[in-house]
Amino acid sequence: MNITGKIYGINGPIITMKGNLGFKMSEMVYVGENRLVGEVIALNRETTTVQVFEETTGLRPGEQVEGSGRALCVTLAPGILNNIFDGIERPLQLIGEENGAYIPRGVKLDLLDKQKKWKTKLLVKEGDWISGGTIIAEVPETSAIVHKVMVPPKTEGTVIAVAEDGEYTIEEPLVTIRTQTGEQQLTMTQQWPIRIPRPIQKRYPADRPLVTGQRILDTLFPIAKGGTAALPGGFGTGKTMTQHQLAKWCDADIIIYIGCGERGNEMTNVLEEFSQLIDPKTGSYLMERTVLIANTSNMPVAAREASIYTGLTLAEYYRDMGYHVAIMADSTSRWAEALRELSGRLEEMPAEEGFPAYLASRLSAFYERAGYVENLNGTDGSVTIIGAVSPQGGDFSEPVTQHTKRFVRCFLALDKSLAYARHYPAINWLTSYTEYLNDLAPWYATNVGADFILCRNELMNILTTESRLNEIVKLIGSDVLPDDQKLILEIAKVIRLGFLQQNAFHAEDTFVPMKKQLKMMETILYLYEKCQSLIGMGMPMAMLREQNIFEKIIAIKYDVANKELEKFEEYKQMIDEFYQNLVQINA
Repeated sequence: MNITGKIYGINGPIITMKGNLGFKMSEMVYVGENRLVGEVIALNRETTTVQVFEETTGLRPGEQVEGSGRALCVTLAPGILNNIFDGIERPLQLIGEENGAYIPRGVKLDLLDKQKKWKTKLLVKEGDWISGGTIIAEVPETSAIVHKVMVPPKTEGTVIAVAEDGEYTIEEPLVTIRTQTGEQQLTMTQQWPIRIPRPIQKRYPADRPLVTGQRILDTLFPIAKGGTAALPGGFGTGKTMTQHQLAKWCDADIIIYIGCGERGNEMTNVLEEFSQLIDPKTGSYLMERTVLIANTSNMPVAAREASIYTGLTLAEYYRDMGYHVAIMADSTSRWAEALRELSGRLEEMPAEEGFPAYLASRLSAFYERAGYVENLNGTDGSVTIIGAVSPQGGDFSEPVTQHTKRFVRCFLALDKSLAYARHYPAINWLTSYTEYLNDLAPWYATNVGADFILCRNELMNILTTESRLNEIVKLIGSDVLPDDQKLILEIAKVIRLGFLQQNAFHAEDTFVPMKKQLKMMETILYLYEKCQSLIGMGMPMAMLREQNIFEKIIAIKYDVANKELEKFEEYKQMIDEFYQNLVQINA
């Protein structure tokens, strides 16, 4: 029989009960007459403290709290993809159909459809020994993804009965095994606690990039597959749009988009846009390999704190099947604000800017669940985490941004001035950094070109030099600079407008393959080399500008199609002709 207690005190989403009633830490409980979902977060001899994931308006002292005997879990089975959940995996579309625009308190629905029959192909036979992670069946969950039904971790035994291939619900038994404790039936469904990472065999070092098709990321600040990245920026700098581009174009198999504490209208745009986006990989809708977790700023604050872990657990589940998963968390600042509010109601000692002292450890525990791993079944999979950070006023010195920098290896700082100048993605190349470059260098050399990292470093040197020269230009103007320094400013402009700036609405520029990125860098640097030679001969910079060669190189991103890389030879010839013409004039 489940343990029960009575509410003694209510403070927003935090309720307390008198005495140690026998509840366990992190146990899921049902609160009040409406059986609101909650979680035990503190225990001592005098009191038991619970955070409630739903609106507590109308609760009274004396109402009953009933334990469930298990931790807060998510249900893992076919039906997760192409779905929209709240922070504790309740299906929002189904709630909307049955209850209208507002989520009623204590709503009771199946987290996944238990009536739908899935076409199932069994992969094991009688007499097989199976253990945690073994794939026992395959189910076409969507047109893009085959769901691999696995044995739950810490379960093992000998198969004694197998169902025929056919159509089954997620609760019908597929395989019966004999374990040390007796017979056990396996269905498509698993339960897993959201705060506990799913087990793996081993973790691999970062050795391959998450290819995004976005030049400033793939070339200047690459993210490793199974790596972590932060995307900080103030209001209007393009965090959400950048994550949309990454979700659509990165080479992950599955996208988990967590809208954590975002404004309702912004989340509505996400839901509408994602449902209409065509997946460039499959030609069908992007939602067929996407899960959306919507927990807007007007939803209960405790569920916002849980939504991050819900998304992580879903990602790890698909990783265990051998898929590469990318998590877009938008935004971790709102999650940290939820921690701060709950901490304040618990009367904990505040740290910097009122955030709890354990903010850093919670952030690290979140990002540490990323990784490129070998699963229990021997397959390889990965979880890549890209977390947006929303510092108030764009102040990167605030605690969430500073702690996040400690735990991520790629920092993509969005710049308000670039966004206002309509330079997108508005990632500042001077304040951003990646620590993955050396790890990924062998992959670039093997799969893209031996000169890729050299070209990338040369571009960064030019942009860094431009920044130093601009300080001088602000003081005394550009006319006093020698021609070789004027050339650096001109080439840096070509890099900024022709390479770093990218048009998400242009068919050829929205996604750029790695080979084209290298060709673009080589062309820009070849122009730089020829112009340096001309400047060395005494040719004034003004004469170089008259030839319009710089504008033609900027336009390469539009004029050369992604599948017409042979055209770069024509641009090389054009640069050679430009060089020869000016040499003849100079002679």
